[in-house]
Amino acid sequence: MMTWGRGFTLIELLVTLAIIAMLASIVVPAAQINLQRQHEGELRRALREIRSALDAYKRASDEGRIERRADSSGFPPSLNVLVDGVTDARSPKGAKLFFLRRIPADPMNPELAEKPEDSWGKRAYSSEPASPQEGKDVYDIYSRSQLIGLNGVPYQKW
Repeated sequence: MMTWGRGFTLIELLVTLAIIAMLASIVVPAAQINLQRQHEGELRRALREIRSALDAYKRASDEGRIERRADSSGFPPSLNVLVDGVTDARSPKGAKLFFLRRIPADPMNPELAEKPEDSWGKRAYSSEPASPQEGKDVYDIYSRSQLIGLNGVPYQKW
């Protein structure tokens, strides 16, 4: 009776490694797409949150709750104003109106800015949509990333 040695042959090891490599080549791209989807979800939430705060500030300005100059658009002069708050012109005690708890950072911005408000591109009310420029107010924000989303639209256009 013949006894076989314990262990694996070289061919068995190579076949096993080939199978593992093939599975890894399937899993890694799927994981990368999943990670990009998560970042895109964060980008959508951040854009929605900041844009809603900008709209709420404008509404409060139009309602006379925020003092503004005659030549002002009614939008905040910076993103920090949304967090720092402004005095409610209708409050006899001088209460403040707050629009954001914190400014979310742009998850798609390749340059990790020190401050979250610096990670966004800002568009002034007086600038054109096709060529957004900063100005004396913040009308809208956009991602400064040069990447293209899974839907084929550049993140700057979201």
